[in-house]
Amino acid sequence: MGVLSAKHAIDVAVEAARWAPSIHNTQPWTFSVSGQEIRLKADPDRKLRAADTSGRELLISCGAALFTLRTAMRCEGFEPVVRILPDPDRPSLLATLHPGAEVRPDESTRSLGCEIEHRRTHRAGFADVPVPETLVERLVRAAMEEGARLTPIRSPEAVRVVAALTQAAQAVQAQDRRFSLELVRWSQPPGSTRKDGVPAQGYPRRRAPTDPDFPQRDYAWRHDWGSQADQRTATAVGIVVLLTTPGDSRQEWINTGQALQHVLLRAAAHGVSAAFHTQALEMALLREFLRHELCSDEYPQMIMRLGVTLDDKEAVRRSVSEITE
Repeated sequence: MGVLSAKHAIDVAVEAARWAPSIHNTQPWTFSVSGQEIRLKADPDRKLRAADTSGRELLISCGAALFTLRTAMRCEGFEPVVRILPDPDRPSLLATLHPGAEVRPDESTRSLGCEIEHRRTHRAGFADVPVPETLVERLVRAAMEEGARLTPIRSPEAVRVVAALTQAAQAVQAQDRRFSLELVRWSQPPGSTRKDGVPAQGYPRRRAPTDPDFPQRDYAWRHDWGSQADQRTATAVGIVVLLTTPGDSRQEWINTGQALQHVLLRAAAHGVSAAFHTQALEMALLREFLRHELCSDEYPQMIMRLGVTLDDKEAVRRSVSEITE
């Protein structure tokens, strides 16, 4: 394919990476290209100072961008060569990637690539449509390929526990001025031209509660913002899943992000969306409780609900020029 094809693959990969999911759509990453090497760096100015003091969620977001780079490069016909945390003296440099051997992307890889720009985060209940068990098994395998464990919560009692912890964390954070101001920073008013943060049309104005209820962030924050799409029939919880890792290192946070994006793209290829609930994981005591009581002492990195939704939302992302150095 040659140097020009490799250069094209690099350009396509960086363009694709900007569509990765991130906490509050902060997009906390920058990319630089030197020769045929892409460098993925964390952007500390986009770190959540109240909710993410350790930087765990920031690195998970960047890990999702790394998996997107890998997938896009494979779709362009190159096997990516990746080094994670390559320089201990440069902690913000999270990974390097360059095109390796030429490969022919298989159908599975192409299906993931097709969903990169189409995948959307859901912030309400789901339609009362079951998620096929065969798909759940494929999602479990997808997470495992990236070094994480995806565990569906089958017990109704355990689902209620996770919902209760989410409710408690949401209630506490709503009373904390630091959390509230941080949420306001990443919430967009209607008509905003910003290309980061959560747009007003990205969540329902009036959400029908699920049973048990999994509260969403209050991005409107005392305003009458949000989509007016009818949510009265979207009340199903869906399948509650936990994404965990054996340890809690920076490497495992990045692996979590790669596993997360692999799961999300695979689910989207089958018409399944995800709703995120990270509130309880942002509070050390609640996270430890989850770890010991529901995660077999593995570290919980993400709480999600998976289900089918019929709504179609616009997504906002910064341009390539804004995320490249």
